[in-house]
Amino acid sequence: MRTTTLLTAGALLLAGPARTLAQTTDPNATNGESPFVRLLRPDRPGQTVTTNMLYPGQFQLETGLTRAEAGGSVGYPGRTAWGSTLRVGFFNHIELRATQHYLLAPPATRLTDGAPTPYAGPNGFAPLNVGAKFLASSTQNARSQVVVLFDMNLRNGNASFGEKQFEPGGRLLVSQQLGQRFGLEGNFGFRQRGFKAEGTKQGQYLTTLALNGPIGPSTHFGFLAETYATWQRQQGWRPGLTSGLYYRPAPGLRLDVTAGHGLSTNAGGLTVGAGLAIRLGN
Repeated sequence: MRTTTLLTAGALLLAGPARTLAQTTDPNATNGESPFVRLLRPDRPGQTVTTNMLYPGQFQLETGLTRAEAGGSVGYPGRTAWGSTLRVGFFNHIELRATQHYLLAPPATRLTDGAPTPYAGPNGFAPLNVGAKFLASSTQNARSQVVVLFDMNLRNGNASFGEKQFEPGGRLLVSQQLGQRFGLEGNFGFRQRGFKAEGTKQGQYLTTLALNGPIGPSTHFGFLAETYATWQRQQGWRPGLTSGLYYRPAPGLRLDVTAGHGLSTNAGGLTVGAGLAIRLGN
């Protein structure tokens, strides 16, 4: 609980100054050539969604494979899933996005007599998530930036995903650039089931704080260090950590590997993943 309290306090301290600085940045000052802005920053692989927004005409595909131990608080505990996000830059400082997960079916369970039992849980395509980012700062790619994300889980996907409902959600995304190469980013979000008031009782809060940047004098190799926590009425606080390394062979291409672990008994075990992100357009 102490870890969660420190996480939340740090995130709240980050939000106020970030928004104030973002609104007072000189609109004529350019920050677009700094490595933190110029090089690709995907919304994966951790829980933190970046404040980075694509310009009109840019496309970005982010995909990766994640394996989570049973009992985790994020993703699909005990399962392996492919997750892909397509991001499209739109006009008026808007970014459109769609995220699709494919849940791999685990091997059949064997009974004591050796006969296999088919897996009866969810598998295949999960409900599609669609959303949009909106710039709340006065200048895109400023050293301090505030972005709002609205998204929703739809009711499509494989029939094995039972009790499907519309699940609206939103996040406040804030970032503070540290020098020209590093960045501190935080998220504050909420998601509920359905649009009725009782759906909020099953809703989940999320708060994250992440530091990322290059390793060494070049910008080809870098790291991600993240702390996060989810809260739900039935489950309480479930904090965790994520760390990872990435390699950028080109400004618009990034490969990464990550590992994460819960910080409490109800936050689950190890999560590992690997993936890539590709950006097209100027």
